[in-house]
Amino acid sequence: MERIEALKKLREPFPAHQISKLPKPTKAQTDAVKADFHAGIRCNLCGAWHHPKVVHLDYVGHAALTDRLLDVDLEWEWRPMSFDNEGLPRYDKNGGLWIYLTICGVTKPGYGNAEGKTGGDAVKEIIGDALRNAAMRFGCALDLWHKGDLHPEGYEEPKANEPARETPAAPADEPESGVVKGWTIEAQEMFSDLQDKIYAAFKDAGKLDKHPAEAEKWRKRMASDTAENVLVPMAKFVDKLTEAAKASKPEAA
Repeated sequence: MERIEALKKLREPFPAHQISKLPKPTKAQTDAVKADFHAGIRCNLCGAWHHPKVVHLDYVGHAALTDRLLDVDLEWEWRPMSFDNEGLPRYDKNGGLWIYLTICGVTKPGYGNAEGKTGGDAVKEIIGDALRNAAMRFGCALDLWHKGDLHPEGYEEPKANEPARETPAAPADEPESGVVKGWTIEAQEMFSDLQDKIYAAFKDAGKLDKHPAEAEKWRKRMASDTAENVLVPMAKFVDKLTEAAKASKPEAA
């Protein structure tokens, strides 16, 4: 019983001062800043230098997560799922690391990746990412991973033989400080991928001058509508734009 009560503490919301902001620029935004350093800004939200219109995600950093784990279990530990011939953690073909995280005697898996980075800092980033991923399976910062409201106010689980009631509609939220509310991390990443494809299609067609206005149009739709209502028509637009770009290219002799 004591173990269960201790594990429940992992699900407690993190205080605001322990929640950080992670910029998630599209490829087009990254390329723009690489091509012209002055196209970026020193962000007041995350402290990084990046394109002024990047999306930010809420996340809990390595130190804040470690503090929470120590509050729950001073003897928590993690270990890699496998080791190489030298006795070091074995990475997969994508450079990622699978781990086991044990808290209060309960073990769950996790996966970390540093998005192609190398060196010692990448190793530390991979470990931190894997710990956050594994801790999420214990309920740590689950509300931040979900990017929505897991337990809306006023909602109760239906009783036996009682039809489920519809969850009260949440009020429309405007984006605050660059954070897109109501969009999951996966949906935001899909949006970024589609923005990259739009950029590539305009580039292939030799019409990059039209890209900024088009990208801004989709960002505004993202800020005011649901993921489904934006991503579906956006994907169709990308398909049409890609086909048009292909048709505009002269065929090789």
